[in-house]
Amino acid sequence: MPTRTLLVIAGIVLAIPIVLPLLVGTYARRDPELAGIPFFFWYQFLLVIVSVAFTTVAYRLVIKHETERRAHERSEREGGVR
Repeated sequence: MPTRTLLVIAGIVLAIPIVLPLLVGTYARRDPELAGIPFFFWYQFLLVIVSVAFTTVAYRLVIKHETERRAHERSEREGGVR
């Protein structure tokens, strides 16, 4: 039986982009500016990109877990664990 380790890792990976915006003290400021844009704004845009990346990683981990689970179930039905 495949372990749930991949699912736990996926949960942790998803928790990171959820927690980052909650840490308001880390980005509630103007400096440093990037091309004249205050830190607050470009940090928010960066969080969108980071969230997409982390969600993609979590999705791939869950898909890998599902593939392993289905392969394990298929091998059990065919007459034994390989």
